[in-house]
Amino acid sequence: MQFPLLTAIFVTLAGVCIAVQAPINAALGREVQSPLAAAAISFGIGFVLLTLGTLAMGQGRAFLRAVSADWWMWTGGVLGAFYVWTMVWSLPHLGTLTALCALALGQIIAAILLDRIGAFGLPVRDLSIPRLLAALMVGGGLILSRF
Repeated sequence: MQFPLLTAIFVTLAGVCIAVQAPINAALGREVQSPLAAAAISFGIGFVLLTLGTLAMGQGRAFLRAVSADWWMWTGGVLGAFYVWTMVWSLPHLGTLTALCALALGQIIAAILLDRIGAFGLPVRDLSIPRLLAALMVGGGLILSRF
């Protein structure tokens, strides 16, 4: 059974986590005087928690199955590391609102393209005026966030 409302609530909460995580990581970066080290610490803590959760849920064999996954399926960690480091580095320069607007714009542009081509086994979704307007509105919000 699917619960789209509950799922949307969890995704919204994840968005709140991203907004809160970024300035916390930026503060850590200032404290340790290295955005890269702060990102590594953040990833390290996340790795430990996710590993413990996987083991606690009895899903440890998934780690063994991952060895046979295609190489490109391993690139998510690279992308995540780039995201975390970029946010730690950019927040002192842009501020939280502008950085998160730019992040959202990048996510929406990528999502439109990924949906359009049906990337990674996702269903293909048409490019539409409302979707393009959503991207333009977020782009406008990015511009307005600097004034």
